[in-house]
Amino acid sequence: MRLTKYTHACVRLQDGDRQLVIDPGIWSEGAALEGVSHVLITHEHGDHVDVDKLAAAQLANAALKVYAHAAVVPKLEKLGDAVVTVASGDEFEAGGFAVRVVGGVHALTYEGLPDCANIGFVVEGVYHPGDSLFVPDVPVTTLLVPTSAPWLKLSEGLDFMRAVAPARAHSIHDAMLSHNGEQIIDNWLDWKGNTAYSRIPVGESVDL
Repeated sequence: MRLTKYTHACVRLQDGDRQLVIDPGIWSEGAALEGVSHVLITHEHGDHVDVDKLAAAQLANAALKVYAHAAVVPKLEKLGDAVVTVASGDEFEAGGFAVRVVGGVHALTYEGLPDCANIGFVVEGVYHPGDSLFVPDVPVTTLLVPTSAPWLKLSEGLDFMRAVAPARAHSIHDAMLSHNGEQIIDNWLDWKGNTAYSRIPVGESVDL
């Protein structure tokens, strides 16, 4: 399986003819969706879902399917029947991959906010948690670990990595970091995360 990292929280998984994209938000590149028929959305925030990008992808590919929580569906109204509602505990196939939905709630930033739904996806051992630190009860071989957010501090990210205990981890949710900040965060995650950690440069890929 090949994992390609796009800006911020967007990734693409590909294995031969099987492919899907998770969280193509407003900062992600349009190229992430080229040739893709299946998209997973963790929650409603713009840095994770760009409706205009999805609408353009649907024009290019009428077979597009977008899987999202019920709370996100109204935001995707213009996509019509392309939207498939999923919930925590669901298991289904998307883009040829076996997907399990986990979690359910966005991490809190301050005074109970934001109070919105957030689901994570475990795709054949690859876990994208969206904006949460939910630890799933299924094996995770590759963790996509958030590394910068209003709702996150470094110690929480490290505890999350240790609790999930994957074979490897790669950074996501990192558009807020400067180049210097990336180096500091990466050093800590590599040192104290108790797993093999690396950052994938935007637009580049790794084989899992």
